[in-house]
Amino acid sequence: MPTDRTPPAPMEALLAAELPDGAGWQYEPKWDGFRCLARHSGGVVDLISKNGKPLGRYFPEVAEMLAGLSGDDFLLDGELIVPVGDLLSFDALQARLHPAESRVRRLSGETPAQLMLFDLLSLGGSDLINRPLSERRKALELFHRSTKAPRLKLSPATADRDTALGWLERSGGALDGVVAKRLDQPYLAGERAMVKVKPTRTADCVVGGFRYAAKKHEVGSLLLGLYDDQGLLNHVGFTSAIAASERDTLTATLEKLVEAPGFTGSAPGGPSRWRTERSAQWQPLKPTLVVEVKYDQVTAGRFRHGTGLVRWRPDKGPKQCTFDQLKPALRPSQLAELFGR
Repeated sequence: MPTDRTPPAPMEALLAAELPDGAGWQYEPKWDGFRCLARHSGGVVDLISKNGKPLGRYFPEVAEMLAGLSGDDFLLDGELIVPVGDLLSFDALQARLHPAESRVRRLSGETPAQLMLFDLLSLGGSDLINRPLSERRKALELFHRSTKAPRLKLSPATADRDTALGWLERSGGALDGVVAKRLDQPYLAGERAMVKVKPTRTADCVVGGFRYAAKKHEVGSLLLGLYDDQGLLNHVGFTSAIAASERDTLTATLEKLVEAPGFTGSAPGGPSRWRTERSAQWQPLKPTLVVEVKYDQVTAGRFRHGTGLVRWRPDKGPKQCTFDQLKPALRPSQLAELFGR
């Protein structure tokens, strides 16, 4: 373990198509939050992000909660999550990353964060990082039971693969996936020693516009839209997963369909965290093309990341591409039921 206040790099996951099978695996939910290593040592609490940045000033209520626990000298691995009403909100997490301390303090009171624990790396001066996961998990469960802190949560775990597959299939977007860890494995800091499988969700979207590739007169990405209850086509994300062999033909097809406005609701270039210098450099299209895309998470009615192109849908009418395809995330109460708690 490091002798200064810098914790080890978090152990990370390798993305896979399927969960591993067989004896010796532990499966856990992958929460849709901010990864956080939490250290309490010498009366001081540090919250450290996955990339080594301090998070304590953005989540003072979590730091204060940990500082108030009986005992000292522990290092926890977990995920910061924020329930808002009866939903887990990634937007509320991002809102905390604000320079104004007054705003952060206000938000910490209005929508307090929780720390979801899934590993314990040291406790009471004892280094657990080289102990197998089976021992660390038992120590974590004992630690969590001893705290009785309502906003300090223990992430579920199971050795049953079918149970984990059920989490993956029924989470409704509330989880970022499921991870598998070897029970006999130490904590391998900075290594991709876990296996992560993301839920597979697809949606049929209207192609409301496109962007040219940088420095090439060919399509670089398709801009995706969904219709709302008012019949307006709203920009919800993009896909750039276009085969190189198809780009010339697709570019010619798209250029014949260039027609304003493309999107009649929210459009690329509007106020959002996705905005870049190139946001306004897009070509509007007549809304006739429909494409099926694969996505992971939805935030504020938009795909959080780029999507994968599954197939074109000439059989699907553009007006059939509505927001009701995007499954709402499960509420915390539903998640508790899903995990049998």
